[in-house]
Amino acid sequence: MEKLVVTGPTCLKGEVVISGAKNAAVAILPATLLIDGVCTIENVPNISDIKISCEILKKLGAKITWQDEHTITIDTTNITTTKAPLDLTSKFRASYYIIGAMLSRKGEVEVGMPGGCKLGARPIDQHIKGFEALGATVKVEKGTIYAKTKKQLKGAPIYMDIVSVGATINVMLAAVLAKGTTVIDNAAKEPHIVDVANFLNTMGADIRGAGTDVIKINGVEKLHGGATYSVVPDQIEAGTFMLAAVATKGDITLKNCITKHLESITAKIIEVGGNVEDNGDSIRVWCNKRPNKANIKTLPYPGFPTDMQSVFATVLATVKGTSVIVENIFENRYKFIQELTRMGAKTTIEGRTAVIKGVKKLYGANVKATDLRGGAALVLAGTVAKGTTKIENIEYILRGYENFENKLKNVNIDIKRQ
Repeated sequence: MEKLVVTGPTCLKGEVVISGAKNAAVAILPATLLIDGVCTIENVPNISDIKISCEILKKLGAKITWQDEHTITIDTTNITTTKAPLDLTSKFRASYYIIGAMLSRKGEVEVGMPGGCKLGARPIDQHIKGFEALGATVKVEKGTIYAKTKKQLKGAPIYMDIVSVGATINVMLAAVLAKGTTVIDNAAKEPHIVDVANFLNTMGADIRGAGTDVIKINGVEKLHGGATYSVVPDQIEAGTFMLAAVATKGDITLKNCITKHLESITAKIIEVGGNVEDNGDSIRVWCNKRPNKANIKTLPYPGFPTDMQSVFATVLATVKGTSVIVENIFENRYKFIQELTRMGAKTTIEGRTAVIKGVKKLYGANVKATDLRGGAALVLAGTVAKGTTKIENIEYILRGYENFENKLKNVNIDIKRQ
């Protein structure tokens, strides 16, 4: 198995162009199943999760053409089966979006239980609740989800018991071609939910309120396609590089980003003593001193994102003082902490709380990525640490960061694949 080898300490200097958002793209691709026609999607991140998504769509009957490295044309006119390949859907979490799209388009679907990073209990009960409210019958047997409706789905009011990004998007997909109006209350508000809604509206849907806690979907007869849509920039990739600049006392400019989406991260960077310059569609981050301690609580957007928690923990590992992280979204997101302690970090974990006592130095070690964002955090730790850090299980990282190795090389990081 390949490893990433990072030699430090060093500091980030230069420019990075941010890729399209993984969390938006992995929902937009299944959303194309709702279209009786052809569409083109630009700014698609070239990562493993996207490649698996394309393979699933092909198995369902879609025709996919890569126009260039980041542009895909998808023809979903002839969907030939409602059974998604179990070996592929089990590889990543976002495969569950196929359920909402296929239920709406074809009235039935069979999908393997979604896989992805093991961050603790990630139930799909809110998804199922939404599908059933629209008139579907859903059952889960032996690792497979079966969903079916005898007649066209019918719009309904749906209250989410918890704020769930996945359930909000999935119910939105199911409601697009339903008869009548669906109102999702207590909806999640993340930028990629807005992006999926914007994509669907571009293709002929009638969705209002995305980005607020109430989303209204007026069902339409069909989505026409024939349009081109560009995926929103990735706030998590941008946040990762922003925090890397702080941790390494570097100076970096990020291009192709939406600074509004980065406000919670920006606030924490300023709190620990970093500097942020907002230039509209680009942002500069620099830090010329040892960062200060800070406490964070992960929350649904616009709160501090759970996907940034592990990367921020690496920053806090070498600050002055003791910091506290409270993880409110996923209860099992501290696996990477054990690997960070191999590098000299001083941490204590109790339940959803991690206490991190800053040390002056981290030291290179052999570590293993335990999930996507935790893997990125360990790479960042390697840039700060004295000596050589070898990161195993890099397939986790490749799921969500496009060209990560070369982007880091281009900003002065000593990194190679082995």
